[in-house]
Amino acid sequence: MTRDEHAAEDILQECFVRLFRYAASIDTDRPLKQWLYRVTVNLSYDWSSERVAQPLDNIPGRISNLVGAFPAPDHRAEEQETTKMVREVVAELPPLHRAVVVLFYMENLSIDKVSQVLDLPAGTVKSRLHHARGRLREMLTQRRRPVPEMAYEFT
Repeated sequence: MTRDEHAAEDILQECFVRLFRYAASIDTDRPLKQWLYRVTVNLSYDWSSERVAQPLDNIPGRISNLVGAFPAPDHRAEEQETTKMVREVVAELPPLHRAVVVLFYMENLSIDKVSQVLDLPAGTVKSRLHHARGRLREMLTQRRRPVPEMAYEFT
């Protein structure tokens, strides 16, 4: 969410500092994981509002896991190009849309859990996902390159 590996590490550390500091006041009837997500999201928002946007460098490459453990070099190159393109377009989303995309698709949280983490109604999360998907679709379609024709002949 921060698009900065070092900032993400700092935010993670601050999240656990807050966990230690507020451990006595945490509601034990609610899942701790969601509290940690909420704190992390809030710290990410705070960080991004204080700094100039930087390129998104560290979204995990989930696409490479789809082909297999040892994909062919051409498949690997395609996957890397696709991953790079997805990272670029996700980075261009507004922060609120980026947050729901990262939590839902990258962290595999359900709509309800994203709703709890972001402290939003489930309908708002669904709406933001819908708009983010539409925007991502548009942006990916614009960037899609036609398959180049064969540049050489066999003799």
